[in-house]
Amino acid sequence: MRKWSAVAAKLSCCRIADDQRPGTFCKRIRVAVSDRGGGVRSRGEAARKGRRRGRGTAIMKLTTMTQVTLDGVMQGNGAASDDRRNGFERGGWARGAGDDETRTFITQTYQRAEAFLFGRRTYELFAGSWGSVDQMRAHPIGVALNEAPKYVASTTLTAPRWEDTTVLRGDLAAAISELKAKPGGELQVHGSGVLTRWLLENDLVDEMTLIVIPVILGQGARLFPETGPDLALDLVESRVDSKGVTIQVYRPVGRPRYATA
Repeated sequence: MRKWSAVAAKLSCCRIADDQRPGTFCKRIRVAVSDRGGGVRSRGEAARKGRRRGRGTAIMKLTTMTQVTLDGVMQGNGAASDDRRNGFERGGWARGAGDDETRTFITQTYQRAEAFLFGRRTYELFAGSWGSVDQMRAHPIGVALNEAPKYVASTTLTAPRWEDTTVLRGDLAAAISELKAKPGGELQVHGSGVLTRWLLENDLVDEMTLIVIPVILGQGARLFPETGPDLALDLVESRVDSKGVTIQVYRPVGRPRYATA
């Protein structure tokens, strides 16, 4: 079995999108995230159903975390073999990026999640790594992912292989709104570019974190399309690490204001 260092070299220190703050963090609020009726559950989920019941009255907050280049590309941030769709040849641009504080930020973000929401492609990538490789399962990020409920937005996935997984079908907006109405901490989305764009278009994102790697790629799928809906953002937090990686946390606040004649 490969050692964790070898796995980390493949995924990179920032290989978290498919793709925390150092210091004081609020404790995770362990409350229930109920499954939506009609979802497909993997084995082991029922046994954990009541595990997270407890304190908390605030509704679930949906947050996203995405690694992007300076020109907005999010495709293939880890191993070059992860995503070669549409002739993409410049994978691995996030490998080695970020310092210890950035790695701590990413890890602690995962640790405060109450549940995770993925698109199918990111889900299968994570299931085959964080959900399957022993050294990765033992890492704090792997522990957080394996302990929390996982939801997948997919119309084709019928047999999820990762424990504690529910497939969301049918009216996705209603299903996610139902999850957000539950008491609890964060419903986190990592990577999952198509899903993230859809969530933004449907006003379902409460907070968005961008980890910007100082590189211009010149090709690849971008987080934000060339044309699409407009969105104003309030800056919640911003920092830059010793390697030039910036972390920007935004809160959507409706449409931007434009100049008038």
